[in-house]
Amino acid sequence: MPVTDDEIREKYLERAIRELNNLTRELQACPHCPRGNLMPVLGSGHPQADIVLLKYSALPSEIEEGVAFYGRAGGALMKSLKRLSIDPLAVYGTLCVKCPLSDSSLADFACVSRVVEEIAIVQPKIVVVMGADALAALNEMDVPLGRELHDTLGEIQQLTPMVDALYVPSIDDSLDEQDAKRAFWAAFRVLGDWYAAQPPY
Repeated sequence: MPVTDDEIREKYLERAIRELNNLTRELQACPHCPRGNLMPVLGSGHPQADIVLLKYSALPSEIEEGVAFYGRAGGALMKSLKRLSIDPLAVYGTLCVKCPLSDSSLADFACVSRVVEEIAIVQPKIVVVMGADALAALNEMDVPLGRELHDTLGEIQQLTPMVDALYVPSIDDSLDEQDAKRAFWAAFRVLGDWYAAQPPY
């Protein structure tokens, strides 16, 4: 009996879940960053998302819950995604610095570079890079076939031959001040046009 497309998709999803679970265990056991007995802040969302949201480091609310984009930033992003008619199930969010450190510059770069593994597992169509620190970190990582990204806000760039990128301001710096909110939205709304132009499965 021939294998259906649904069965193939199911197998890929199972593999992605298994690989993310393995990565989680490795991150929790990692001895490189001086985080004491605090757990790393893990990525969250669909294991095969079309869109990966990447910011640099965690806020206290994310550290408390152990989940990236928990709290005000996550709420603001959910509203923005809804406004752009983007299915939240098409999104996975993660951090460059997963360990809750008082000074994110203490993060071991080998740990920060685990983002490359996450992107390889999720296999998104686009990575939304939030803020200058995240952009600089991603540009330093050894992304296979990766190109250097520029700090041009709201412009679709090519990260790899198969993965686009969009650079936007840091969501954490865009929650309170009106000009900062406007600047974030002006760049982020480009994601809506990109998403609408994607072919259906």
